[in-house]
Amino acid sequence: MVGYDPKSEVKSISAVEVAVAGSASGFVTRALISPVDVIKIRFQLQIEQLSPRNPLAKYYGILQTAHRILHEEGLTAFWKGHVPAQLLSISYGAVQFVTFECLTELVHNATPYDTRNFIVHFVCGGLAACTATMTVQPLDTLRTRFAAQGEPKVYQNLRHAVVTMYQTEGPLTFYRGLTPTIIAVFPYAGLQFSFYNLLQQLYKRVMPSEGMNAGNVKNLVCGSCAGVISKTLTYPFDLFKKRLQVGGFEQARAAFGQVRTYKGLMDCAGQIVREEGPVGLFKGLSPSLLKAALSTGFTFFWYEFFCNLLYALKDTGSTKGQEG
Repeated sequence: MVGYDPKSEVKSISAVEVAVAGSASGFVTRALISPVDVIKIRFQLQIEQLSPRNPLAKYYGILQTAHRILHEEGLTAFWKGHVPAQLLSISYGAVQFVTFECLTELVHNATPYDTRNFIVHFVCGGLAACTATMTVQPLDTLRTRFAAQGEPKVYQNLRHAVVTMYQTEGPLTFYRGLTPTIIAVFPYAGLQFSFYNLLQQLYKRVMPSEGMNAGNVKNLVCGSCAGVISKTLTYPFDLFKKRLQVGGFEQARAAFGQVRTYKGLMDCAGQIVREEGPVGLFKGLSPSLLKAALSTGFTFFWYEFFCNLLYALKDTGSTKGQEG
């Protein structure tokens, strides 16, 4: 179970083991969902309407975009920016889950609140995600730049990107889009954790006879549903973040259509609504929901899997020690 639970056996794993489970979960999940993430970013950064009726729109559908990227840039394009993305996922997973487990344990030890409470999971999940986000924001910016660039490439590798961005745009460029990210990530992650917990409880009530045999399926289904709900409610801020992160990167975006320069969060939101309409705030929502379902489902699934695996290995080791 995700979060501190005094009734759970898995609570006995250490913070280091939680970090390992979170990192492993992030690694596997990132490798699986990278193609969907690249398509989502292309949608979010396109100024033109996402419609086949718009002759200026380079991308307008998931399958059409996938085919076009494959044809123009090759299969490896779906894993553009994969190195910084993996560094991001591994670091984010470790920091987020360690922080969340520590916060829920603190709630149990220092307050009268139930650690399985919806609000407790919302607050602890949001704070854990904010901590992880501030830790890995530079990697997220690098990942977005790599995923957004076309051919010819502006950045040849990770080192080249870091040096070029630092020299031409300054150190603060690595934190572009941090404000909308923090604003969005607290409710997004909070809803992920709280709805995951709520849906698991509902699952047990609806299908109590399945017991532990359905654990893996339950984790995947509940995680996917929690991801879709939370992403839909907080999506516009993810769009703002992506638009702000590619500021100063306009020359590499020319091949994909129109480009815009934004002065900040409010200017970004205002320009999008004026030029693209309210629906522009939800560009890329379909691949984002697909990604959210896969990403959140896999994240919780693999996290619980690795936690249980580490606990089983520890339990086996201690049993052998006692027998010896």
